[in-house]
Amino acid sequence: MFELVLVTIGLALVFDFYNGMNDAANSIATIVSTRILTPKQAVAWAAFWNFVAAFAFGTAVAKSIHSGILKIEHVSQMLVLCALVGAISWTAVCTHVGLPISVSHSLIGGLVGAGLACTGFDVHALQLRKLATIGIFIVLAPVVGLLGGAIFMSIVYRVFRKAVPGRVDRIFRTGQLASAAAYSLGHGANDAQKTMGIIVLALAACTKTEDLVRRGAELHVPYWVVLSAHAAIAVGTLVGGAAVIRTMGTRLTKLRPPQGFCAETSAAIVLFGTAHAGIPVSTTHAVTGAIMGVGAVRRWKAVRWGVAKRIVLAWLLTIPCAAAVSGLVYLLVDLLGLVGWAEGVG
Repeated sequence: MFELVLVTIGLALVFDFYNGMNDAANSIATIVSTRILTPKQAVAWAAFWNFVAAFAFGTAVAKSIHSGILKIEHVSQMLVLCALVGAISWTAVCTHVGLPISVSHSLIGGLVGAGLACTGFDVHALQLRKLATIGIFIVLAPVVGLLGGAIFMSIVYRVFRKAVPGRVDRIFRTGQLASAAAYSLGHGANDAQKTMGIIVLALAACTKTEDLVRRGAELHVPYWVVLSAHAAIAVGTLVGGAAVIRTMGTRLTKLRPPQGFCAETSAAIVLFGTAHAGIPVSTTHAVTGAIMGVGAVRRWKAVRWGVAKRIVLAWLLTIPCAAAVSGLVYLLVDLLGLVGWAEGVG
Protein backbone atom coordinates (compact mmCIF):
# COMPACT_ATOMS: atom_id res chain seq x y z
CA MET A 1 0.00 0.00 0.00
CA PHE A 2 2.87 2.38 0.77
CA GLU A 3 4.15 2.04 -2.81
CA LEU A 4 0.66 2.76 -4.15
CA VAL A 5 0.46 5.90 -2.01
CA LEU A 6 3.80 7.08 -3.42
CA VAL A 7 2.60 6.46 -6.98
CA THR A 8 -0.60 8.40 -6.28
CA ILE A 9 1.28 11.34 -4.76
CA GLY A 10 3.69 11.30 -7.71
CA LEU A 11 0.78 11.39 -10.18
CA ALA A 12 -0.82 14.22 -8.21
CA LEU A 13 2.35 16.28 -8.59
CA VAL A 14 2.47 15.43 -12.32
CA PHE A 15 -1.10 16.72 -12.55
CA ASP A 16 -0.01 19.86 -10.70
CA PHE A 17 2.85 20.30 -13.16
CA TYR A 18 0.44 20.05 -16.11
CA ASN A 19 -1.83 22.49 -14.32
CA GLY A 20 0.97 25.05 -14.23
CA MET A 21 1.94 24.27 -17.81
CA ASN A 22 -1.57 24.71 -19.23
CA ASP A 23 -2.32 27.70 -17.01
CA ALA A 24 0.95 29.45 -17.84
CA ALA A 25 -1.12 31.20 -20.50
CA ASN A 26 -3.46 32.60 -17.86
CA SER A 27 -0.60 34.14 -15.95
CA ILE A 28 1.54 35.50 -18.78
CA ALA A 29 -0.49 35.78 -22.00
CA THR A 30 -1.54 39.38 -21.39
CA ILE A 31 1.88 40.59 -20.23
CA VAL A 32 3.58 38.88 -23.20
CA SER A 33 1.07 40.07 -25.80
CA THR A 34 1.51 43.66 -24.54
CA ARG A 35 5.30 43.15 -24.73
CA ILE A 36 5.97 44.18 -21.14
CA LEU A 37 8.12 41.06 -20.66
CA THR A 38 9.55 38.41 -22.95
CA PRO A 39 7.98 34.93 -22.64
CA LYS A 40 10.95 33.64 -20.61
CA GLN A 41 10.86 36.61 -18.24
CA ALA A 42 7.09 36.34 -17.90
CA VAL A 43 7.00 32.65 -16.98
CA ALA A 44 9.75 33.21 -14.40
CA TRP A 45 7.75 36.10 -12.92
CA ALA A 46 4.55 34.03 -12.81
CA ALA A 47 6.28 30.93 -11.40
CA PHE A 48 7.81 32.99 -8.58
CA TRP A 49 4.40 34.29 -7.47
CA ASN A 50 2.83 30.85 -7.86
CA PHE A 51 5.24 29.60 -5.22
CA VAL A 52 4.96 32.66 -2.97
CA ALA A 53 1.23 31.93 -2.71
CA ALA A 54 2.16 29.01 -0.42
CA PHE A 55 2.90 31.55 2.31
CA ALA A 56 0.04 33.96 1.61
CA PHE A 57 -3.14 31.87 1.75
CA GLY A 58 -4.65 29.07 3.82
CA THR A 59 -5.95 25.70 2.62
CA ALA A 60 -9.71 26.35 2.31
CA VAL A 61 -9.80 25.28 -1.36
CA ALA A 62 -7.84 22.08 -0.58
CA LYS A 63 -10.46 21.19 2.04
CA SER A 64 -13.21 21.66 -0.55
CA ILE A 65 -11.47 19.12 -2.80
CA HIS A 66 -10.73 16.44 -0.20
CA SER A 67 -14.09 16.74 1.56
CA GLY A 68 -16.43 18.42 -0.94
CA ILE A 69 -16.58 16.09 -3.96
CA LEU A 70 -16.99 12.55 -2.64
CA LYS A 71 -18.25 11.25 0.67
CA ILE A 72 -15.11 10.21 2.47
CA GLU A 73 -16.27 6.66 3.26
CA HIS A 74 -16.22 5.83 -0.47
CA VAL A 75 -12.65 7.00 -1.07
CA SER A 76 -10.01 4.37 -1.86
CA GLN A 77 -6.43 4.52 -3.04
CA MET A 78 -7.31 3.11 -6.47
CA LEU A 79 -10.20 5.56 -6.86
CA VAL A 80 -7.87 8.52 -6.32
CA LEU A 81 -5.33 7.02 -8.74
CA CYS A 82 -7.93 6.55 -11.49
CA ALA A 83 -9.29 10.06 -10.95
CA LEU A 84 -5.80 11.46 -11.52
CA VAL A 85 -5.31 9.40 -14.70
CA GLY A 86 -8.56 10.81 -16.13
CA ALA A 87 -7.68 14.39 -15.17
CA ILE A 88 -4.10 14.20 -16.47
CA SER A 89 -5.17 12.59 -19.77
CA TRP A 90 -7.70 15.30 -20.62
CA THR A 91 -5.37 18.10 -19.50
CA ALA A 92 -2.43 16.74 -21.52
CA VAL A 93 -4.50 16.44 -24.71
CA CYS A 94 -5.91 19.98 -24.39
CA THR A 95 -2.49 21.45 -23.59
CA HIS A 96 -1.07 19.76 -26.69
CA VAL A 97 -3.75 21.18 -29.01
CA GLY A 98 -3.65 24.63 -27.41
CA LEU A 99 -6.98 24.73 -25.59
CA PRO A 100 -6.94 26.72 -22.29
CA ILE A 101 -9.25 24.42 -20.33
CA SER A 102 -10.05 24.38 -16.65
CA VAL A 103 -7.53 21.97 -15.14
CA SER A 104 -9.45 22.25 -11.88
CA HIS A 105 -12.58 20.90 -13.50
CA SER A 106 -10.54 18.06 -15.02
CA LEU A 107 -9.71 17.01 -11.46
CA ILE A 108 -13.31 17.39 -10.29
CA GLY A 109 -14.52 15.39 -13.29
CA GLY A 110 -11.92 12.71 -12.57
CA LEU A 111 -13.09 12.34 -8.98
CA VAL A 112 -16.75 12.23 -9.99
CA GLY A 113 -16.17 9.65 -12.73
CA ALA A 114 -14.02 7.33 -10.63
CA GLY A 115 -16.37 7.76 -7.67
CA LEU A 116 -19.45 6.79 -9.68
CA ALA A 117 -17.67 3.80 -11.24
CA CYS A 118 -16.52 2.68 -7.79
CA THR A 119 -20.01 2.84 -6.25
CA GLY A 120 -21.97 1.37 -9.15
CA PHE A 121 -23.04 4.84 -10.31
CA ASP A 122 -24.64 5.73 -7.00
CA VAL A 123 -25.07 9.53 -7.08
CA HIS A 124 -25.48 9.54 -3.30
CA ALA A 125 -21.74 8.92 -3.06
CA LEU A 126 -21.26 12.49 -4.30
CA GLN A 127 -21.43 15.64 -2.20
CA LEU A 128 -24.25 16.99 -4.37
CA ARG A 129 -24.80 20.26 -2.53
CA LYS A 130 -21.13 21.22 -2.66
CA LEU A 131 -20.89 20.12 -6.29
CA ALA A 132 -23.86 22.37 -7.06
CA THR A 133 -21.92 25.33 -5.62
CA ILE A 134 -18.95 24.48 -7.83
CA GLY A 135 -21.32 24.22 -10.80
CA ILE A 136 -22.72 27.69 -10.10
CA PHE A 137 -19.22 29.16 -10.07
CA ILE A 138 -18.42 27.50 -13.40
CA VAL A 139 -20.83 30.08 -14.78
CA LEU A 140 -20.14 32.91 -12.33
CA ALA A 141 -16.32 33.00 -12.55
CA PRO A 142 -16.08 33.99 -16.25
CA VAL A 143 -19.13 36.27 -15.98
CA VAL A 144 -17.72 38.15 -12.98
CA GLY A 145 -14.32 38.28 -14.68
CA LEU A 146 -15.93 39.66 -17.85
CA LEU A 147 -17.95 42.29 -15.98
CA GLY A 148 -14.96 43.29 -13.86
CA GLY A 149 -12.73 43.61 -16.91
CA ALA A 150 -15.36 45.69 -18.71
CA ILE A 151 -15.88 47.98 -15.70
CA PHE A 152 -12.15 48.55 -15.13
CA MET A 153 -11.62 49.18 -18.83
CA SER A 154 -14.48 51.67 -18.95
CA ILE A 155 -13.01 53.54 -15.96
CA VAL A 156 -9.56 53.64 -17.57
CA TYR A 157 -11.01 54.98 -20.83
CA ARG A 158 -12.88 57.69 -18.96
CA VAL A 159 -9.98 58.75 -16.71
CA PHE A 160 -7.38 58.78 -19.50
CA ARG A 161 -9.62 59.88 -22.38
CA LYS A 162 -7.60 63.08 -22.95
CA ALA A 163 -4.16 61.61 -22.21
CA VAL A 164 -1.51 60.91 -24.84
CA PRO A 165 -1.67 57.17 -25.74
CA GLY A 166 2.09 56.72 -25.37
CA ARG A 167 2.02 58.13 -21.83
CA VAL A 168 -0.92 55.87 -20.89
CA ASP A 169 0.97 52.82 -22.15
CA ARG A 170 4.04 53.77 -20.08
CA ILE A 171 1.92 54.08 -16.91
CA PHE A 172 0.26 50.72 -17.40
CA ARG A 173 3.46 48.94 -18.39
CA THR A 174 4.55 49.35 -14.77
CA GLY A 175 1.07 48.62 -13.44
CA GLN A 176 0.86 45.42 -15.42
CA LEU A 177 3.85 43.94 -13.59
CA ALA A 178 1.84 44.30 -10.38
CA SER A 179 -1.42 43.01 -11.88
CA ALA A 180 0.35 39.99 -13.41
CA ALA A 181 1.94 39.23 -10.02
CA ALA A 182 -1.46 39.51 -8.31
CA TYR A 183 -3.06 37.16 -10.82
CA SER A 184 -0.24 34.61 -10.48
CA LEU A 185 -0.57 34.81 -6.70
CA GLY A 186 -4.30 34.06 -6.98
CA HIS A 187 -3.62 31.30 -9.50
CA GLY A 188 -1.15 29.59 -7.17
CA ALA A 189 -3.51 29.99 -4.22
CA ASN A 190 -6.38 28.31 -6.05
CA ASP A 191 -4.85 25.65 -8.26
CA ALA A 192 -2.00 24.36 -6.08
CA GLN A 193 -4.54 23.79 -3.32
CA LYS A 194 -6.51 21.42 -5.55
CA THR A 195 -3.47 19.17 -5.76
CA MET A 196 -3.08 19.42 -1.98
CA GLY A 197 -6.66 18.19 -1.63
CA ILE A 198 -6.07 15.15 -3.83
CA ILE A 199 -2.86 14.24 -1.95
CA VAL A 200 -4.71 14.48 1.35
CA LEU A 201 -7.36 12.14 -0.10
CA ALA A 202 -4.61 9.65 -1.02
CA LEU A 203 -3.16 9.82 2.49
CA ALA A 204 -6.62 9.57 4.04
CA ALA A 205 -7.41 6.45 2.00
CA CYS A 206 -4.75 4.63 4.02
CA THR A 207 -6.90 5.06 7.14
CA LYS A 208 -9.71 2.72 8.09
CA THR A 209 -13.09 3.79 6.73
CA GLU A 210 -14.65 4.04 10.19
CA ASP A 211 -11.91 6.40 11.31
CA LEU A 212 -12.28 8.51 8.19
CA VAL A 213 -15.99 8.95 8.76
CA ARG A 214 -15.47 9.79 12.40
CA ARG A 215 -12.58 12.22 11.82
CA GLY A 216 -13.43 13.49 8.31
CA ALA A 217 -13.83 17.09 9.45
CA GLU A 218 -10.39 16.98 11.07
CA LEU A 219 -8.43 16.15 7.93
CA HIS A 220 -5.65 18.68 7.54
CA VAL A 221 -3.02 19.50 4.92
CA PRO A 222 0.58 18.76 6.05
CA TYR A 223 3.02 21.57 5.36
CA TRP A 224 5.22 19.38 3.14
CA VAL A 225 2.16 18.87 0.91
CA VAL A 226 1.64 22.65 0.70
CA LEU A 227 5.25 23.30 -0.35
CA SER A 228 5.47 20.41 -2.83
CA ALA A 229 2.19 21.38 -4.54
CA HIS A 230 3.28 25.00 -4.97
CA ALA A 231 6.71 23.92 -6.20
CA ALA A 232 5.19 21.57 -8.81
CA ILE A 233 2.80 24.18 -10.21
CA ALA A 234 5.59 26.77 -10.29
CA VAL A 235 7.86 24.43 -12.30
CA GLY A 236 4.97 23.69 -14.69
CA THR A 237 4.41 27.42 -15.19
CA LEU A 238 8.14 27.88 -15.77
CA VAL A 239 8.08 25.28 -18.55
CA GLY A 240 4.93 26.88 -19.97
CA GLY A 241 2.52 25.82 -22.67
CA ALA A 242 3.42 27.71 -25.85
CA ALA A 243 0.32 26.69 -27.84
CA VAL A 244 -2.06 27.79 -25.08
CA ILE A 245 -0.17 31.06 -24.63
CA ARG A 246 -0.72 31.88 -28.31
CA THR A 247 -4.46 31.24 -28.00
CA MET A 248 -4.91 33.40 -24.90
CA GLY A 249 -2.41 36.12 -25.74
CA THR A 250 -3.03 36.85 -29.40
CA ARG A 251 -5.87 34.84 -30.89
CA LEU A 252 -8.68 35.83 -28.50
CA THR A 253 -8.19 39.60 -28.79
CA LYS A 254 -5.31 42.05 -29.27
CA LEU A 255 -4.20 43.69 -26.03
CA ARG A 256 -2.30 46.82 -25.01
CA PRO A 257 -0.94 47.49 -21.48
CA PRO A 258 -4.17 49.15 -20.17
CA GLN A 259 -6.27 46.18 -21.37
CA GLY A 260 -3.79 43.69 -19.91
CA PHE A 261 -3.79 45.50 -16.56
CA CYS A 262 -7.61 45.58 -16.38
CA ALA A 263 -7.99 41.92 -17.35
CA GLU A 264 -5.43 40.68 -14.82
CA THR A 265 -6.77 42.87 -12.03
CA SER A 266 -10.35 41.70 -12.58
CA ALA A 267 -9.31 38.03 -12.63
CA ALA A 268 -7.08 38.45 -9.55
CA ILE A 269 -9.98 39.89 -7.54
CA VAL A 270 -12.15 36.89 -8.47
CA LEU A 271 -9.40 34.46 -7.43
CA PHE A 272 -8.59 36.18 -4.13
CA GLY A 273 -12.27 36.16 -3.15
CA THR A 274 -12.90 32.52 -4.04
CA ALA A 275 -9.63 31.33 -2.43
CA HIS A 276 -10.67 33.02 0.79
CA ALA A 277 -14.13 31.44 0.58
CA GLY A 278 -12.73 27.99 -0.24
CA ILE A 279 -14.51 27.70 -3.60
CA PRO A 280 -12.46 25.78 -6.22
CA VAL A 281 -13.05 27.95 -9.31
CA SER A 282 -11.37 27.85 -12.67
CA THR A 283 -8.56 30.37 -12.98
CA THR A 284 -8.80 29.90 -16.75
CA HIS A 285 -12.48 30.84 -16.77
CA ALA A 286 -11.84 33.96 -14.70
CA VAL A 287 -9.06 35.41 -16.85
CA THR A 288 -10.63 34.42 -20.18
CA GLY A 289 -13.84 36.18 -19.19
CA ALA A 290 -11.84 39.24 -18.15
CA ILE A 291 -9.96 39.33 -21.49
CA MET A 292 -13.27 39.13 -23.35
CA GLY A 293 -14.63 41.96 -21.19
CA VAL A 294 -11.80 44.40 -21.90
CA GLY A 295 -11.86 43.51 -25.59
CA ALA A 296 -15.62 44.03 -25.89
CA VAL A 297 -15.42 47.50 -24.29
CA ARG A 298 -12.90 48.64 -26.88
CA ARG A 299 -14.99 47.25 -29.74
CA TRP A 300 -17.40 44.30 -29.85
CA LYS A 301 -15.68 42.89 -32.94
CA ALA A 302 -12.27 43.20 -31.25
CA VAL A 303 -12.99 39.84 -29.59
CA ARG A 304 -12.63 36.85 -31.89
CA TRP A 305 -15.86 35.21 -30.83
CA GLY A 306 -15.19 32.12 -32.95
CA VAL A 307 -12.09 31.37 -30.85
CA ALA A 308 -14.09 32.20 -27.69
CA LYS A 309 -16.79 29.68 -28.65
CA ARG A 310 -14.14 26.98 -29.14
CA ILE A 311 -12.74 27.71 -25.68
CA VAL A 312 -16.21 27.64 -24.07
CA LEU A 313 -16.94 24.30 -25.79
CA ALA A 314 -13.76 22.88 -24.22
CA TRP A 315 -14.97 24.17 -20.83
CA LEU A 316 -18.31 22.40 -21.21
CA LEU A 317 -16.66 19.13 -22.23
CA THR A 318 -14.00 19.10 -19.50
CA ILE A 319 -15.91 17.62 -16.54
CA PRO A 320 -17.81 14.93 -18.52
CA CYS A 321 -14.76 13.92 -20.59
CA ALA A 322 -12.43 13.70 -17.58
CA ALA A 323 -15.17 11.81 -15.70
CA ALA A 324 -15.63 9.37 -18.59
CA VAL A 325 -11.90 8.64 -18.85
CA SER A 326 -11.44 8.14 -15.11
CA GLY A 327 -14.60 6.02 -14.87
CA LEU A 328 -13.44 3.77 -17.72
CA VAL A 329 -9.97 3.46 -16.18
CA TYR A 330 -11.52 2.44 -12.85
CA LEU A 331 -13.74 -0.18 -14.52
CA LEU A 332 -10.73 -1.53 -16.42
CA VAL A 333 -8.52 -1.91 -13.34
CA ASP A 334 -11.46 -3.47 -11.51
CA LEU A 335 -11.91 -5.94 -14.37
CA LEU A 336 -8.23 -6.83 -14.11
CA GLY A 337 -8.61 -7.45 -10.39
CA LEU A 338 -6.34 -4.58 -9.37
CA VAL A 339 -8.98 -2.90 -7.19
CA GLY A 340 -9.39 -6.03 -5.09
CA TRP A 341 -5.60 -6.43 -4.97
CA ALA A 342 -5.15 -2.85 -3.73
CA GLU A 343 -7.81 -3.32 -1.05
CA GLY A 344 -6.21 -6.60 0.00
CA VAL A 345 -2.80 -4.94 0.26
CA GLY A 346 -4.33 -2.10 2.29
